[in-house]
Amino acid sequence: MKKQLLTTLIFIFSISIAVAQTHTVELHGKILTADGQPAWGLTLSIKNTKNVAYTDRNGVFRIAAPAGSSVLLIKSGVSSQEQEVAINANSDTKLETITIKEKSYELNEVVVTGQYGPQSMKDAVYKVRSISAEKIKFRAPTNIQQILNTEFGFRFTNDLTLGVSNVEMMGMSGRNVKILLDGVPLVDRSDLKEGLNQIDINTVERIEIVEGPMSVVYGTDALAGVINIITKGKSGYKFGVFARIQEETVGSEYEALNGLGSHNKNISVNWQNKGWNAMAGFSNNTFGGWNVPDKTATRDEVNAIQFWKPKDQYLGNARVGYGNNKFNIWYRADFVNEDITSRGGINPNYTVVTQEYITDRLNNQLHADWKLNNQLSLTLVGGYTNLKRKTSTKIYDFATGVESLTTGAGEQDVAKFNSTLFRGTLQYKLSDAISIQPGVEFNREGASGQRIKGSPVINDYAFFASAEIKPFNALKLRPGVRFINNSVYDAPVAVPSLNAMLNLTRDLDLRLGYGRGFRAPALRELYFDFFDASHSIMGNENLKAEKSNSFDGPLTWNAIRRDGIRLTSTVAGFYNDFFDRIEYGQYEEDASVTTLINISRYKTTGFSLDNTFNYKDFQAGFGLSYIGRYNDLTEGNYQSEVPKFSWTPEFFGNLIYTVTKLKGAVSLAFKHTGSRPSYQVTSTDPNNPRLVKIGSFTWTDLLFNKTINKYLAVNAGVKNLFDVTQLTNSSTSSGGAHSTGGGTVPYSYGRSYVFGLTFNWNKL
Repeated sequence: MKKQLLTTLIFIFSISIAVAQTHTVELHGKILTADGQPAWGLTLSIKNTKNVAYTDRNGVFRIAAPAGSSVLLIKSGVSSQEQEVAINANSDTKLETITIKEKSYELNEVVVTGQYGPQSMKDAVYKVRSISAEKIKFRAPTNIQQILNTEFGFRFTNDLTLGVSNVEMMGMSGRNVKILLDGVPLVDRSDLKEGLNQIDINTVERIEIVEGPMSVVYGTDALAGVINIITKGKSGYKFGVFARIQEETVGSEYEALNGLGSHNKNISVNWQNKGWNAMAGFSNNTFGGWNVPDKTATRDEVNAIQFWKPKDQYLGNARVGYGNNKFNIWYRADFVNEDITSRGGINPNYTVVTQEYITDRLNNQLHADWKLNNQLSLTLVGGYTNLKRKTSTKIYDFATGVESLTTGAGEQDVAKFNSTLFRGTLQYKLSDAISIQPGVEFNREGASGQRIKGSPVINDYAFFASAEIKPFNALKLRPGVRFINNSVYDAPVAVPSLNAMLNLTRDLDLRLGYGRGFRAPALRELYFDFFDASHSIMGNENLKAEKSNSFDGPLTWNAIRRDGIRLTSTVAGFYNDFFDRIEYGQYEEDASVTTLINISRYKTTGFSLDNTFNYKDFQAGFGLSYIGRYNDLTEGNYQSEVPKFSWTPEFFGNLIYTVTKLKGAVSLAFKHTGSRPSYQVTSTDPNNPRLVKIGSFTWTDLLFNKTINKYLAVNAGVKNLFDVTQLTNSSTSSGGAHSTGGGTVPYSYGRSYVFGLTFNWNKL
């Protein structure tokens, strides 16, 4: 591993030195909006040159410029302005702070997910939701889950046995959601999206969400959509230091700085000079568990309660790169060590069993963008992930004082997973009306472990292409297709998609989309075998890929944009039809053995209404969604007794009020999720399907943020204001291998109180 990292770094620096300019005079400064907020994502250029730059999240920019008198062009996406500048020939030139006429909410959000390049959200063919850095800061999160928890269409489930969570998006499970880190897929050991909460929240710049199948662009798993977690890039400052400490209660449980409660600590530094940039950071997250039984509790007492397991995380990251007007290259490494501890109760023979789940994950990324000319650019992405999950089980004998390893099946196991990615895309602008993007992608996945048959490897080769066509100014079309060849599973030969955006009026945009999606069988589903006293599970090497046909149609209205008021409303509908869905079933040659087979049909449908409102220092997002999930009993003999879909409503809102005079803000985020109905048949009454429900709940976070001085800020507040812990459940059957059937559903550890302090120092 060390040799691989060293080789990668040598490669980066070799290319960077080859393209570096020998000397550059730079113009640098800071741009603010009319309401005093950093103006990020603005396009800057020097008139009569090809020099281009962008403002970062702090509104800071650096741009190469010729000596003498020049004109700086500033484009905001809403308007543009010019400013004359005098450039010193012997040293860098610093400008006084520039203020543009637009307020922060009037600037178009820039998005990159699924785009040919950075694109304003309004002009993107796909409907992209973006969670900004400002919103993330005001939520005072400790992980990604706490950010998405109040976003509409998202729901989380928690496996207290393994100590992990999984995400559901628009009625579809996490196995159908593609999780990306800077556009590179996150690898997990199963279809649970554990990696979502193994990302250092302090490195996250923003989160972009695209609903609907993105299989043409991103390949497998992207049936429900894509969550792209975008990390902080190079800063406009020459040097900076950021530090954060945050303390939270867990329910009513808390110990200062360590032990019970949630404790988060981070420090990071960044640097840049003459096109070179680097940053590094370290975080420690400690979760003391909740409702954890006393060490003297018996086995039966422990088994009778639901408790959240203690978790420790150590996260490190580093980034280094070089860029100029035509070429940009950077390498990033993210490492996490996670330790989840599960202590059982005292057995009648005075022994106690303790299990540890230890995860080591190393993500490597290498990105390069090369602008060959105004019409042609090349993007290359390489990624390598090494994931190791160790299960260690020990038994302690109180009589002898001896601790030893247990010998049961699966109690001592090391599962190893690795993934290699290479993606290359060419963006070519044929004319103002036509752009094309052909690309190639190679994925290699490998695994080994006690429960994995052999050391399987899957190779996936793909060629994809799309075009963006504007037959006239009001219409934009994006057809695309992906061709796939896989070494193991039966992949679809071609995956097509077609998206369109029509500007009905200046303020009214209609988007329509169709996509063919697919999900490749995971290595675990193909090769996982686990047999013990309680389990008889066998993988199936003959699985086919899951497939789907999906349709969506969002309509966006920029209703009011005057006198400091802005209202934008989007109403959207969607329909997804899945087939060859992979589910557990009986093994054909032995009914006592469980295996995986392509048997299930599934559908989801629904609509949402999403509104954003801005007035002076007040920002609000509010709306509702109504999601229907298919009742698969209608595929059998129960068409007349069971409705085709069961529906769940959601109501949501995110409010931010900035108190300018106090240099502070108040943030309120809430979501009410209605009950989740479904139908099941029991062995006692097989002829009458029974309506069962998981209960409704309301989640609310209330946070305060205040800037103390130039360097320090504090945040405080309450999360889960209404103290949600468990959801009622009238089901009588188990929802999974580690669930508890008809018992209540664990959702959270209750109301928590937050206090945090951040330090931010930068040198321009």
